[in-house]
Amino acid sequence: MTDSLWQVLVATVAFVGLDAELFARHAPRVGEGLIVTFQIVIISMVLGSLIAYPLAMMRLSKNRFASSFAYAYIYFFRGTPLLAQLFLVYYGVGSILGAYRGVLDDLGVWWFFREAFYYVILAFALNTGAYQAEILRGGIESVPKGQTEAGEALGLTPAAIFRKIVLPQAFIIGLRPYGNELILMIKASAVASIVTVLDVMGATRLAFSRTYDFQVYLWAAVIYLILVETIRITWDRLEHRMTRHMRRPNEA
Repeated sequence: MTDSLWQVLVATVAFVGLDAELFARHAPRVGEGLIVTFQIVIISMVLGSLIAYPLAMMRLSKNRFASSFAYAYIYFFRGTPLLAQLFLVYYGVGSILGAYRGVLDDLGVWWFFREAFYYVILAFALNTGAYQAEILRGGIESVPKGQTEAGEALGLTPAAIFRKIVLPQAFIIGLRPYGNELILMIKASAVASIVTVLDVMGATRLAFSRTYDFQVYLWAAVIYLILVETIRITWDRLEHRMTRHMRRPNEA
């Protein structure tokens, strides 16, 4: 952040009656944690979307094995707490792979498995992938059958109908749930601090361990609130823009 922005933040903290000097001393570390939080959420959401598409297709598949596998995956990751999943990945997978450190080091992939940050990304991606898969599946199933029939009447192939007609409408239908999932991931990212990742909450806990001043947690709460509200407003505008063709002229 620039010096002028820091001055504004310090002045705001002083205005609401908090300790501006304490904020100025620890805010740079919290700012670094904010960058880590952005990285966790963005990377895990992107990777989760890559997991979600094949899962959604498997759920819609008539193949019993594929459908059952996707159902079991989604059922597990939606039905268990994210914190438990993070512990399973960080402590469980980490312990197992630790026994093969030499092999992984020879393969050149040990760098991935030695950092808590990457375990967090893996756990979060697996979790949000399950939720995004259900969002996508629900969107696909919500597209009226008449859309498919219209594509067939035009002589389009099933693949072209799905790619050009069904999938775009499914994404629009799922736009609001996707926004909700993004907001939930931002708030859920706070659990990353449990495994020593210095995100916003991790930096806040570190600051509290040095000051024992509850105000630092208030800063964290305000930061998360600002992030969530920013995403909400941005997503509302995005949805309004992408669905403008679906509204009446007097509603645009």
